Amino acid sequence: MPIPGRDNFQLSEVGLSQPPAPQTYRFADAGREFDPKVRVLLQASIARSTQRAYQTDLDHFLAWGGSVPASAETVARYLADHAEILTVATLARRTVAIGRAHVIRGFANPAANDLVRIALRGIRRMYGRPQERVAALTKEQLLAIVSSLNNSTRDIRDRALLLIGFAGAFRRSELVSLDCHSIERRPAGIVISIRRSKTDQEGHGREIAIPSSGGSMCPVAAVDAWLEVAGITEGPIFRTITRKGDVRPSRLATEAVALIVKQRARLIGLAVDRYSGHSLRSGFVTSAAMAGIPIWKIKASEPKSCLPTIL
Repeated sequence: MPIPGRDNFQLSEVGLSQPPAPQTYRFADAGREFDPKVRVLLQASIARSTQRAYQTDLDHFLAWGGSVPASAETVARYLADHAEILTVATLARRTVAIGRAHVIRGFANPAANDLVRIALRGIRRMYGRPQERVAALTKEQLLAIVSSLNNSTRDIRDRALLLIGFAGAFRRSELVSLDCHSIERRPAGIVISIRRSKTDQEGHGREIAIPSSGGSMCPVAAVDAWLEVAGITEGPIFRTITRKGDVRPSRLATEAVALIVKQRARLIGLAVDRYSGHSLRSGFVTSAAMAGIPIWKIKASEPKSCLPTIL
């Protein structure tokens, strides 16, 4: 019998009602039969957060009775057994994890087989439903949040994080990865270098120019105020804060960005379950579109070309 786990888009946890299958597989040990130098490269090809997600998804497949290697028929049967239990997005992600576990070991990828692809297509047609999207945090809502903040250390940090996250249309992982050396001062504002992101796993990097806009919504002034209050001159920009208000050297976790957005959204009466860390990025796009900027231009240009119109 399949063992249903809690359906969590990020990292699903498996509540086992019977002992797991004898076979275990750790992505952290991927490629242990290879030369140590090759093994390091294999491990480096997958981000640690992705490895954790793959591991959880694969554990569910193994607990169900799957194995590595597995046939396309086995994977298709696994999908069929969970078609009414898990979302299409979760099953698609677990199929990728199963396939990756095979590829990195040199086995044929069952997920690439037409049988598995057709099974997924059938699940989408029978059980698919629109994925719930987080609400965009618009300029007006962001202004309301910023206006509600005071001058505590936490308020100053959150003001900087929210404004720079919106102005740069940053993902939460990009926000928490920012270091002092990521910022280059320019006469008209700052240039933030992103070394690696979700869509740039090979680390080509990109630069985001953010001009000083003046006023209470100025992201550059907000970041400067935070760095001065926190006494930060090197290392991570956005850091954890103790209950007493002391700034710690540790970097904020990506999950903390979503919590901050939710907590601050609650203060102005917004439904917190509709907002997350992605609300900043989607809010920038939404506000730019509402300002009359064509979508193609929003996608093709850097935020600096849209900011004067939005802020």
